[in-house]
Amino acid sequence: MAARGHVQDPNDRRLRPIYDYLDNGNNKMAIQQADKLLKKHKDLHCAKVLKAIGLQRTGKQDEAYALAQEVAALEPTDDNSLQALTILYREMHRPELVTKLYEAAVKKVPNSEEYHSHLFMAYARVGEYKKMQQSISAQDENLSKTMFLPLAERMVEKMVKEDKIEAEAEVELYYMILERLEKYQEALDVVRGKLGEKLTSELQSRENKCMAMYKKLCRWPECNALSRRLLLKNSDDWQFYITYFDSVFQLIDESWTPPLEEEHSLEGEVHYSIEQAVKFIEERITEESKSTRPLRGPYLAKLELIRRLRCRGCNDEYKLGDPEELMFQYFKKFGDKPCCFTDLKVFVDLLPSSQYTKFISQLLEVIPLSSTAESEIALPADIKALQQHLCVVQLSRLLGIYHAMDKKQKLTVVRELMLRYHHGLEFGKTCLKTELQFSDYYCLLAVHLLLDLWLEEGEEMAVWQCLTLLEEGLSHSPSNAQFKLLLIRIYCRLGAFEPVAELYSSLDAKHIQHDTIGYLLTRYAESLGHYAAASQSCNFALRFFHSNQKDTSEYIIQAYKYGAFEKIPEFIAFRNRLNSSLHFAQVRTERMLLDLLLEANISSSLEESIKSMSLSPEEDDIPWKDLRDNRDLTVLFNWDPKDRDISEEHRKLSLEEETLWLRIRSLTLRLVSGLPTLSHSIQPKNSEKTAENGVSSKIDTIRSLLQQLEAAVDSGKKFLEQKIQYPVLGPPPTRMAGFFSNGSCQCQTSLFYLVSDIYELDTNGLEDSAEVQERIGNSFKSLIERLTDLFNKCKGDLIEVRDGTLKTQPNLLENLVFFVETISITQWVSSYCDGVLRPFKSNLQKKKKKKKETNVAMPPVFTHFLDYVTELQTLTSNVIDHIKGLEVFLTALKLEELSLKDTLLLQEEKKFTKTVQGKVRSSYHHSVQEIGELLKKRLDSIKKLKI
Repeated sequence: MAARGHVQDPNDRRLRPIYDYLDNGNNKMAIQQADKLLKKHKDLHCAKVLKAIGLQRTGKQDEAYALAQEVAALEPTDDNSLQALTILYREMHRPELVTKLYEAAVKKVPNSEEYHSHLFMAYARVGEYKKMQQSISAQDENLSKTMFLPLAERMVEKMVKEDKIEAEAEVELYYMILERLEKYQEALDVVRGKLGEKLTSELQSRENKCMAMYKKLCRWPECNALSRRLLLKNSDDWQFYITYFDSVFQLIDESWTPPLEEEHSLEGEVHYSIEQAVKFIEERITEESKSTRPLRGPYLAKLELIRRLRCRGCNDEYKLGDPEELMFQYFKKFGDKPCCFTDLKVFVDLLPSSQYTKFISQLLEVIPLSSTAESEIALPADIKALQQHLCVVQLSRLLGIYHAMDKKQKLTVVRELMLRYHHGLEFGKTCLKTELQFSDYYCLLAVHLLLDLWLEEGEEMAVWQCLTLLEEGLSHSPSNAQFKLLLIRIYCRLGAFEPVAELYSSLDAKHIQHDTIGYLLTRYAESLGHYAAASQSCNFALRFFHSNQKDTSEYIIQAYKYGAFEKIPEFIAFRNRLNSSLHFAQVRTERMLLDLLLEANISSSLEESIKSMSLSPEEDDIPWKDLRDNRDLTVLFNWDPKDRDISEEHRKLSLEEETLWLRIRSLTLRLVSGLPTLSHSIQPKNSEKTAENGVSSKIDTIRSLLQQLEAAVDSGKKFLEQKIQYPVLGPPPTRMAGFFSNGSCQCQTSLFYLVSDIYELDTNGLEDSAEVQERIGNSFKSLIERLTDLFNKCKGDLIEVRDGTLKTQPNLLENLVFFVETISITQWVSSYCDGVLRPFKSNLQKKKKKKKETNVAMPPVFTHFLDYVTELQTLTSNVIDHIKGLEVFLTALKLEELSLKDTLLLQEEKKFTKTVQGKVRSSYHHSVQEIGELLKKRLDSIKKLKI
């Protein structure tokens, strides 16, 4: 036996069948096998934990948790139990319990490297950075030197002195420590010294780190010399041009002169005058002309130098040449490259506005275009000429030439752009479905011009032409994300969400994009009455945010394991950025409100719904001070001039608006979640028990939240007084303006004030309550009036046919959605009223029977409530009838007779118009159906309100 070496632990053999059952997904058999084993071996902790895993996977979470805590309380130290508990806690999404587990294990077995290691990783998962440090210092010396590199300068210095630093990761760590301690000179010495030679994994890693330290130390001579040296090696590296110019002007401002006898700097020769800079750039251009591959860097550097000289008010820019001529020469050299437009976009400010038209004409003259018998315009003969022409058209839009045109001229340009688009499709016949057509930008630019006509001149036909051209473009270029994004924005503006869900799905948004572009979907789904799609889109986003919290912990652990220390702060920052995401907070709040809207007092009681969400009116989990706006507001291509483009000011205002609206929504959710906490208690009135059991403090919470809601509403109204207009393709505005203007806001706040009055009646009893009863009666009346006003703002046809054109009224749809939401809150508050008044009435009736009196007057509050409920039923029925009318109208609407007057579109394009109009009608139909069905369920609940 001894000769066999390793003897297997008999417990491993006993547990093996349970592991196998769990691995194969046979959880019931795993539980049975564990029970059998536990009958024989009661103290086999691991069997209990494996049973708990089986229970967890069969949906018996509470039993699993109880069993796990039973084992954890014994503080096990055997590997099997610890690893099994770790797996279970991960599946329960309770990583904080793993830390407690290993803290106990480390106390019992302080010399175990393995347990220290597991504890460190557990702390990393939950973000306990201080404890990570403590866990490292608690480990033996060997472990801290090998797997977990010390997070302290002293320890690394010791390794340096003993010549024990061998790996690049260790040098990176030393550099990181010194940088964070702001010991920039020491960090520079490390990188320039012998240790710096190990920095080889990234291209120019050593030079980049030196440059960063020179900048921190404001050593501009070294910055200049190093960037100059690197540009001599590669004259196309833009980052070093920027550093070169920054350093030259810093040296000029400091009146720096080189020492007489010594070297200019550690890095060699320094340029410290404009003349030297000009000469250096000219030399780079001369060098470039000898290069086998054309390089853009030197030419753009010349324009950048002119821009900087002009900003400083220097008169030396003439030495470099005329910007217009330089841009013209640049276009001749690189105009057929798609990057030419983005390169020149930065420098168009150097042109005087009086020269714009001349400049564009000059560019057009050098493009080889040829006229044909079939075509009325000169067209490019190859892809190169097409790219050049596209660049000029984009510049024309950027310089505002198209914006200055009248309606007729714009329509002429649209027609020309579409002719060029169709002609360009000839060059892309062999393109794969996943590739973009060469002429797609022509189509996009035509749509941008039509958007101007729709939104600035109110030309209703233009929006249908936009959608038609984009749908046609998408049929030729199914992978063009810009077509899809623009279609999403326009359909949403028209109030049609149905086609949007499919378009967004086809974008195949990955990972972080759920945060950066998810707002395009979640902003409109619910507000346009597509409740099922809204639930789905919120789920997509929330799944990403929740998995990110788990995934980034794993990335951090892997970075520790493999010594990629410079990545750890990046991962931590990334996790924090997503946890503080504005979009995350919005989606969480809207999802919970939506769930209540669809389920509370329909499929389950309000109390059950709130309990299942773990909602509490006292708790606010939104990090208001740290909210991060991660939206990508420039995801749509844009060729607008600066004065029409999205500015930093727009971003700030949009964030402010989004935050105000989120605050209103969050407070509304918390107020609703407070309703069940006030529910009627059987204890006698005026007893001290109500104060003891905390209900009185609950009403204080409600009243405090109501004050906060009033303050948020006031802030929102002040914000809207600014009448901010975002650019067409800028951030979409929130629903706040509609919430105030249609009266939903006043209805909802008055409902919560009513709760406060009803609570007062509940606490003090019916005696001497004439004033409160009158207040409640008036509240009921004004509520019905306000709800009727809100309904009146929902009346009208969603689609009207005027002069052969479709005119849409999406605001009616948003108002209907607000009506449903307000009716739902009304019903929840009414249920609370019902719960308070019903016991009062039954008590009075009992007294009546005892005294055998027939003429006991009923308090007026009962009559008020019954009248109010009757009127509420009538109003809701009227709205349902109105919605049925909308459905009938949308079904009967004949779209075939429309779009015949459209002179802009070609015959083959008109088939797309019918598709587009059909999609909008179908979406409206879907919206009113979902709204109608939800209202019917609400009406059924209102009918149950009978005291």
